[in-house]
Amino acid sequence: MKFALELLPNESIRDMLELIGLAEDIGFENVWITDHYNNKDVFEILALAAYETSTIHMGSGVSNPYVRNPVTIASATTTLDEISEGRALIGVGPGDKATMDTLNLSWDKPVGTVRDAILNIRTLINGGTLESGAQLSGTKKVQDDIPIYMGAQGPMMLKTSGMVADGTLINASNTKDFEFAIPLIKEGISKADNPGKTFNFAAYTACSVDNDVEVAYNQAKIVVAFIIAGSPDVVLERHGINMDVATKIKDCLSVGDFKSASSFVDRDMINAFSVCGTPSDVSDKIAELKDMGVNEFVVGSPIGKNKMDALRLLEDVISSF
Repeated sequence: MKFALELLPNESIRDMLELIGLAEDIGFENVWITDHYNNKDVFEILALAAYETSTIHMGSGVSNPYVRNPVTIASATTTLDEISEGRALIGVGPGDKATMDTLNLSWDKPVGTVRDAILNIRTLINGGTLESGAQLSGTKKVQDDIPIYMGAQGPMMLKTSGMVADGTLINASNTKDFEFAIPLIKEGISKADNPGKTFNFAAYTACSVDNDVEVAYNQAKIVVAFIIAGSPDVVLERHGINMDVATKIKDCLSVGDFKSASSFVDRDMINAFSVCGTPSDVSDKIAELKDMGVNEFVVGSPIGKNKMDALRLLEDVISSF
């Protein structure tokens, strides 16, 4: 079981670098930094983190080929691999329609677009030339193979990730979702050029840990509210979420009423869409995911009331695995 940290680049750079340094010290193997146009630039943060660390691997989690051309993702990542002396990762996913609408970009054929992006990125980072003639000449990776993960949730995206990627960032926290996702990924792997390849099944979770379980749950509420608001009906139905309540949560968030949105989030919702509780609770839930076939656990937002304290609470959890 690998442990990874997910960070949003929306806080001070110094704070993020301290968190990444602590994560490295206590045994995290990977750090993923989200790539949103309205936050700090992910690759600049990653470059700084590379100089501040020595063992932890790092990448954008995830970039999408609509906002960033695959050639620029390949160039930025091979540059990061050089800076970090061989610790770069690549995360590619479809993004979301709301972002594309905001940026006046067409969100066409997300499965095929992400698949082609991954294939083109791999060609470029391995020194090849695209049919368009594009190639990289001023950058050179250090690793023999930079792992490429694909962010996936829907069935076709999950299958495709198994076919073309080295790992899947599965945006889920509950065993029910992995019962659905992992067989689809394995079906894709069986159709890959190299079906015997080593593969990373990564649980990209909403995680909240505290010695006080009520504090952990309260921190998770607003994150879970946003997850519910963005989940398709089939996912809500899988977890028995009342559709009327889900609509109320969406309505509250649409007008910025976060307090009211959080008030509709109950324990069942938190357990469905996050890994939450004391270190012992979190350890038990990670063990369940491990039994499902997950081999990378990503500690995502909110992490805890105080992120540094929450990471320290996870040190013994990591050691136990």
